[in-house]
Amino acid sequence: MRPTFRKLHPPAGARPGTLVPSPTAVPPRIREIRYGPDGVTDRDVAGPASLTPEAPGDGMVTWVDVQGTGDVTILRQMGERFGLHPLALEDVVNAPQRPKIEDYNDHVLIITRMVRPDEAGELDLEQVGLVVGSNYVVSFQERYGDVLTPVRVRIGEGLGPIRSAGADYLAYALLDTIIDGYYPVLEEISEALARLETRVLTRPGSRSLDAINRLKGQIIAVRRGAWPQREALNRLVRDGSRFISPDVRVYLRDTYDHAAQAVDVLDSHRELVNGLLGLHLSAASNRTNEVMKVLTIMASIFIPLTFLAGVYGMNFEMMPELHTPWGYPVLLGTMFVLALLMLSYFRRKRWIGGDPEDDEDDE
Repeated sequence: MRPTFRKLHPPAGARPGTLVPSPTAVPPRIREIRYGPDGVTDRDVAGPASLTPEAPGDGMVTWVDVQGTGDVTILRQMGERFGLHPLALEDVVNAPQRPKIEDYNDHVLIITRMVRPDEAGELDLEQVGLVVGSNYVVSFQERYGDVLTPVRVRIGEGLGPIRSAGADYLAYALLDTIIDGYYPVLEEISEALARLETRVLTRPGSRSLDAINRLKGQIIAVRRGAWPQREALNRLVRDGSRFISPDVRVYLRDTYDHAAQAVDVLDSHRELVNGLLGLHLSAASNRTNEVMKVLTIMASIFIPLTFLAGVYGMNFEMMPELHTPWGYPVLLGTMFVLALLMLSYFRRKRWIGGDPEDDEDDE
């Protein structure tokens, strides 16, 4: 998998609150889920004007899920509908932002990072913005599709305390599910590391080096989202917010532990991939050394043979050996015996046919 992420910023000198969606952003799809202890309504809406009017005190919680940030007009209408601060709306639209927590008068903004494999098997790092109010949560996603289906199922089937809890518990459930979505990716990275280790030990080459660098890029990209996310959760647990009740902060501590564990695993994976890079370079160096060793031994054997052949290939008139009847077979025999003696010497030294370290084990 290859991580996909972009860098978008407002033009230099732009006023605060300037919205700059990605050129590849998709049109927004809005889904409204209203629920309470007595039931759930789940529907797709055409725009902010079609949302159900708020009725404070009716015990209902509203989750407005906006997937796609490609229409600035609709996003501004959503901001007006829920009274979003211009800077909060800017953080939601101008992705990617660093995961963080921002408290405003009427709501709290939580920027988080969701990771999942896309249809092509690539690693998709997507920003999710959660706006939490007194009785509503508005989630803004960059693209269609997410890892939040378990939360929708819990709401629809009334599993757990989610229907009887408030909007802050819904925000916790969304955050916790996003953090848990890191674990399948981390497991896949772990399996890829194990496969790469075997490959590096048996077949070190350029393809192995490319795979190591690609995996290292994935780990860095995922860690770039997970590390500040842990810090943001720690701040939310430590400092709290008037939109997050003390009971929900207890649950958020567990989410923080999950985020911290994900960061620890990523740090471990980063050390492993750096170790694999060193192992690959060492294996490639050892392989080169073995080739040089064979070539050196072959050259060492043929140097004295070449010397003898060169001496008796000079064809001087007064060389007595040139007229000896058995000179040619004697010279060949001498060269053959000399080669055998050198091979025997190399084997006794364990330069060929063994490992010099075996001598240390025998002592």
